[in-house]
Formats: sequence, structure tokens, C-alpha cells
Amino acid sequence: MKKALISVVDDDESVREALPDLIRIFGFEVRAFSSAIEFLGSEWMSQTDCLILDIAMPGMSGPELQEELLRRGEKIPIIFITAHKDENERAPLLQGGAVACLFKPFSDVALQEALQKVFS
Repeated sequence: MKKALISVVDDDESVREALPDLIRIFGFEVRAFSSAIEFLGSEWMSQTDCLILDIAMPGMSGPELQEELLRRGEKIPIIFITAHKDENERAPLLQGGAVACLFKPFSDVALQEALQKVFS
């Protein structure tokens, strides 16, 4: 059986290195991208089953990527991650269709629970 593919988009290199290892432990395939543009231009976009997406990135932000995917008709479940603990920012993302919005640093359990929402 094919493992689900999770794509991580975050401009922080330490997140792109650590998070994929954890996601693999959970039993998923994973690809990491340093920007929204890199993800949009990749062959993996159409194969992505879930997107873990940083909110604040240079160039195209996470919410802007969410809008672009909707514009293209791509319905990829999104788990947002952010270092900015702003509840006012979180609510619109969830209303816009995000599965979850996790504040960095988040626990392994919080991530696993968000992924269970996507794949249950």
C-alpha cells in the first residue's frame, strides 16, 4: 500500500530537517520545500496528501499559498505551523479550511492528532 505523502513548506532550515524525520516515524512519506514557490513548481504538489505549511515566509506566505491552491482547484488538507502565537491569525485560517494551526514549538502528540484529523 502506498504511504500518504506529506509536504512540509517552511523557510526555516531546522524545521525542514527535523520535521520530516518525525513525520516518517509516524509512517508517512515526506518532502520538504523552502518556499511556497518551490512547492508549487515541484512534481510533488499534485501527489501531496497533506501540507504542513509555515504561515510567515518571504515571498509567498502560507495563507497566500492556501489561496493559490484553492484558485487552482487543488484541495490539499493544510496544517499551518507558526512561531507567532496570535489567536486572531489562527481563526481565519481554520475558517478558510485549514485542518489545524499549531504554534511552534508544538509537541509530537499535537502534530499526530492534527494528522489523524486529516487521515481519519
